[in-house]
Amino acid sequence: MTKKLLNKTLGSYLIFSVIVLLTAAPVFYFATEALYREDADETLLINKNNFFHYSIPNMLEADIAVWNKMNRDIKIESATPALSKDTFFFQSYYDTLHAENEPYRILKTPVIIHKQPYTFTSKISLIESEDLIENIVLLFSIVLLLLLSGFYLLTKRFSLQLWKPFYKSLDYIEKFEIDKDLTVFFEESEIEEFNRLNQALTKFTVRNIRIYNGQREFIENAAHELQTPLAVFQAKIDTLFQRSDITEGQSEILSKLDDTATRLIKLNKNLLLLSKLESKQFAETETVLLNSIVEKQISFFEEQASAKNCQINLLIKEQLFVKSNPVLAEILISNLFLNAIRHNIQNGSILIKLEKNSITFSNNGINEMLVENRLFQRFNKTAHETFHFNSESSVKEERATYNKWSNAPVNSVKYLNSDSPGGLNQHLYTSGNGLGLAIIKKIADLNSWKINYNFQNNLHNFTLILPEHEI
Repeated sequence: MTKKLLNKTLGSYLIFSVIVLLTAAPVFYFATEALYREDADETLLINKNNFFHYSIPNMLEADIAVWNKMNRDIKIESATPALSKDTFFFQSYYDTLHAENEPYRILKTPVIIHKQPYTFTSKISLIESEDLIENIVLLFSIVLLLLLSGFYLLTKRFSLQLWKPFYKSLDYIEKFEIDKDLTVFFEESEIEEFNRLNQALTKFTVRNIRIYNGQREFIENAAHELQTPLAVFQAKIDTLFQRSDITEGQSEILSKLDDTATRLIKLNKNLLLLSKLESKQFAETETVLLNSIVEKQISFFEEQASAKNCQINLLIKEQLFVKSNPVLAEILISNLFLNAIRHNIQNGSILIKLEKNSITFSNNGINEMLVENRLFQRFNKTAHETFHFNSESSVKEERATYNKWSNAPVNSVKYLNSDSPGGLNQHLYTSGNGLGLAIIKKIADLNSWKINYNFQNNLHNFTLILPEHEI
């Protein structure tokens, strides 16, 4: 489990502060108590020295009883045989005034009065010192707690200010999108290390933007340049097909060449489409009803699904209006159709649900979840390769699809004519070259939509999530 840098740092400070407080309070208490005990012992020794110096020389045995009666804390008692030197100890006495036992520090020492052994006993109450110690320790704990709390709060505030440039840079990097951000800007900082970090990040992002733009321009230029040679190549193949003198073997070779040319043309046009998407050449938007796009395309794709005896079911719960380029909306829906058909199983089914804020395409397929983190990458076909058509039937179907949309009347299907920029007839059948889902993801990103995948009840579900404000 990860933690924020500031929380981890302040957490260490807080733990240290608690340990210091819990350790220092009892240590301070016992140290203060030892000092007061030492002070009490010194007071008792002073009482003893005063008694020996001023009282013993003039004291008679008859005076002992009077002395004991007149002095509450200093007594002359019978000799204790085992006592040979000054002895200090604690003892509690019942205080009739406060009706409780109170602690005392006591000194007993042997003394000779008129050649008779006695025991000198002096005591001092510790109740005041204990109260004082407790108050001092409490005051010390409060002061220490205030100091540690102040230190914690000041450190937190200082750290927030100190790390502010770092968090700004981190936030910028997290929001940075190489296909959208053309400039890189990091604020200057008073801290050398942060400036070095920002300079390194600037160099890194600028270099990657330059590489990305170079790759995008190369793909777009290459796709443009390949259009004419590929068209000529396929035209020549079509011309050869019309000859009556070709043999069966030659016809088979031409058929394979035609299959390859069809795939190359589609791949080239899809790469060109992706390049146009990344260059934001579809900036014009309008209000589009996704329901009408789905309903308009479903009749055609039912013919494609019939090749696998797949049934398409449509469930409409909401009218989904979105702000989008209509061409891109058509391409996205068609690619979702094609993905559900191509990767379905024989006698499978397809369910299309239009609900609030979302449209979901569900289809049968392999009975396991696909690798989600690779699903929308370009040229990633490993997740679906089990259910690809065989080469011959696949290409024939693709060619039929391509021809049908290419020959569609302009007034029958809006935005599908070949003259429209990036028209659907140019980019329709993307499945099989690893670009279909990549195009879906790119169109979704351009419109600030989300495309999610999950596998549930043996169905592969692709859900397009739309922002609520668009509905």
